[in-house]
Amino acid sequence: MQQQIVGMARIPDAFIDELLARSDIVEVVGARVPLKRQGKEYAARCPFHDERSASFTVSPTKQFYHCFGCGAHGTAISFLMQYDRLEFLDAVDELAKRVGMEVPRETQQRNANPETRDLYAAMEAAAGFFRAQLARSDKARAYVDKRGIAPEIVERYAIGYAPDSYSGLRDALGTDPRRMQLLERGGLFSKNDKGHVYDKFRDRLMFPIHDRRGRTIAFGGRVIDPEDSPKYLNSPETALFHKGRELYGLWQARQANPKLERLIVVEGYMDVVALAQYGVSQAVATLGTATTPDHAELLFRNAPDVYFCFDGDRAGRAAAWKALESVLPRMKDGRQAFFLFLPDGEDPDSLVRQEGVAGFDARLREATPLSEFFYASLSADVNLASLDGKARLAERCKPLLAQIPDGAFGDLMRQRLTELTGVGARTSPPQAHAPTQRANAQMRGQPAHKPSLVRSAITHLLHRPGFALELTPPYRFTELRQPGIDLLSELVLLVRERPDITTGVLLEHFDGRDELPALQKLALLELPGEDKDLRAEFLDAIAQLERLVLQQRIEELQQRQRSQGLDEAGKQELRELLQARLQR
Repeated sequence: MQQQIVGMARIPDAFIDELLARSDIVEVVGARVPLKRQGKEYAARCPFHDERSASFTVSPTKQFYHCFGCGAHGTAISFLMQYDRLEFLDAVDELAKRVGMEVPRETQQRNANPETRDLYAAMEAAAGFFRAQLARSDKARAYVDKRGIAPEIVERYAIGYAPDSYSGLRDALGTDPRRMQLLERGGLFSKNDKGHVYDKFRDRLMFPIHDRRGRTIAFGGRVIDPEDSPKYLNSPETALFHKGRELYGLWQARQANPKLERLIVVEGYMDVVALAQYGVSQAVATLGTATTPDHAELLFRNAPDVYFCFDGDRAGRAAAWKALESVLPRMKDGRQAFFLFLPDGEDPDSLVRQEGVAGFDARLREATPLSEFFYASLSADVNLASLDGKARLAERCKPLLAQIPDGAFGDLMRQRLTELTGVGARTSPPQAHAPTQRANAQMRGQPAHKPSLVRSAITHLLHRPGFALELTPPYRFTELRQPGIDLLSELVLLVRERPDITTGVLLEHFDGRDELPALQKLALLELPGEDKDLRAEFLDAIAQLERLVLQQRIEELQQRQRSQGLDEAGKQELRELLQARLQR
């Protein structure tokens, strides 16, 4: 199920269910993707991967979307998170505004917390101070002009200047102990051995770092005088800022591109700004750290194609390998990663100024695909002409390949290993994906040639969750020892707990579980007939299952009677059950 916890606050399931019940997923998706009606559903070309035919469907009755090509699926909330690249709470807010609902106050705890709110305000005030200082400093403006940064780029990235003073920011904003404490918590002050507090950033061009909602959470400062060091200085880790989870320029890239087709990861703030100056508005930078798994997730959540730009030297290739290790477990089908290694002495800033945007794009088109970089790196010191070398490469690759999600990319990467080494060549036809097999097995009953009663009941529930409310506890069918009963019981109980739940939310409850692929297939089946007829079919299936429970118990007692005999209570129960069977 989608994460419904924000900070220490939780959005009640009942609110989410009501919100989705009142939202029209066709309107939400249709406002962003052109939909065509096909029978009871709508179809489109999938917005999450490239395709020529329409394999993306939106169901108004089930209130969920599904792509038969890439497997993307979910509710209106999931769609806003994937398409608009919103965080969960922001997607909930967006939908709630559309239907006139108010998100429960307790769920806004983090944002309503006065301490946190004031800390954001202090960071924004610092950003305003630095921007004002840039306007007043001839030295800083001359540097900006020398670097060829246009006024609109200065404005877009809110670039500022920290004056060459130990107390410029403190004197302007640290006007009372409370403000001083907030600025210190925001990482804007340093303290010497004697306990004296002074401005952390001095005589530096200042680059505010924004979170995914556009709020200032930290700063990066670049020296203006070449002899100063360090060249780049970042805010320390704070309550708002964790450098391994943030990307400089991502907020601006999202604002400049209605739909991000790619993201280009560069090393420094100036590279991001210089590329934006030349019209390349999809660049972001890690913040003085190697690419982390959180970075990789954030990159792919925002764009299907990611290009990593590194120096071509040994350090650059080591950084590229670290990026590959973070990206590999996130290489779902439809995602691509590339590595662009720059000539000696060049960076994206210098290249785009020399070659223009066309030249830089040409270099991106020639970038090394992840698959090629992977095998080139691991086989660099291996003799593939020998069996020993092939075995060594296979052993190096296997643990890494095991991290790739199931799908075509993983299959092709393993196929490439087989081509290089001969290891992994199949001697028998490939088997179906194991989790799907298990999930399908749970659905199957006897006889195999037609849908079982359990499968039929599950299918009806997926299409019309409200049917579960027709059943009266205790649910005798749960005692039946048959594949899929536990799953059917879980679905019934889930609907009883959440009466407004939709098909889409039911499916998301099983996200990441083995049963999901089979449940999706059942949810996408056509169930012809009127609601009253479908309801009758569901209730009949449950009634038949309960008759099977009766028969199961009779057979247990008869078996015990034959093997060891029954006491008086057992005989009485058997007589009553046989009588009940006759009456049914």
